[in-house]
Amino acid sequence: MDNNDILIRLRYALDIKNKDMVEIFKLGGVEVEITDIPRLLTKTDSYEAEDQIECDNRTLAAFLNGFIIFNRGLPKAEQGEAVRPEPPITSKTNMNNLLLKKVKIALSLTTEDMLDIFKDGNIKVTKGELGALLRREGHKNYKQCGENFGRKFLKGLAVRYRS
Repeated sequence: MDNNDILIRLRYALDIKNKDMVEIFKLGGVEVEITDIPRLLTKTDSYEAEDQIECDNRTLAAFLNGFIIFNRGLPKAEQGEAVRPEPPITSKTNMNNLLLKKVKIALSLTTEDMLDIFKDGNIKVTKGELGALLRREGHKNYKQCGENFGRKFLKGLAVRYRS
């Protein structure tokens, strides 16, 4: 599942409109025209791939950060405290783990909500496994989120939010 596929599935699951996607990208710090949205939402293996805009890790991370701001507003810094910058996204960053973390924050999901979403996606995940998936990369209990977990999570979101 590439980043374009993640965007396609997330947009479908949460029924995000094109104009809202442009706003979300803008909030995340990436300028995207409304005419570019269909080109971002094209699968890599489709016949229209030559017109596709590839969604790299930085673009997907910007969309997820913008999605948090779109749903929850700008983060408020404590008095005298600077807002912490987001850690840089590298080419090897596992976007499935980032997807889980950012969607959890954006939709204000609890651990129980996340487990229910996975259950709706027809996969059983324990609290311990979920905690490992949500940990920071480099933590001793960190677990990399595989393609199947990411796909099933997005399927569960679709079941929950489109039903």
